[in-house]
Amino acid sequence: MKLWLMAVGQRLPAWAETAYDDYAKRFPPDCRLELKAVKTEPRTTGKPVDALMAAERARLEAALPKGCRRVVLDERGTRLTTAQLADRLRAWQLDGRDVALFVGGPDGLDPALRASADEALRLSDLTLPHAFVRVMLAEALYRAWSVSVGHPYHRE
Repeated sequence: MKLWLMAVGQRLPAWAETAYDDYAKRFPPDCRLELKAVKTEPRTTGKPVDALMAAERARLEAALPKGCRRVVLDERGTRLTTAQLADRLRAWQLDGRDVALFVGGPDGLDPALRASADEALRLSDLTLPHAFVRVMLAEALYRAWSVSVGHPYHRE
């Protein structure tokens, strides 16, 4: 299974790219984490927000590998503990499909993309900077994988 982090926004600070890359390289070959970042629609064109999000949705869907389970990161999504995320990861592996995890741009994810998702997860109750989200999601997924295989990275 491959985990695809589908994110709006291509430019991140160097520290965030370094941190994300550090976690992504820790995953084993049978559970890789790959980033697909798409361009943010410019907010200076005067287009309405729904048009901006629709353009970002189109870019994300064009970059999406076929047949993936769709999981959106959304403030209204399900809250999970690390152990619960490990259970979800195991269920995803049993499902046999790759998993695409969507992170929206400045205005979030287009409602049509949220509606097409197989599930919605909540990363935090806080509003987080985009760079933090990528790093936190990579770490959370790595920690969930470590729990699922009994690796000592996670301690309770």
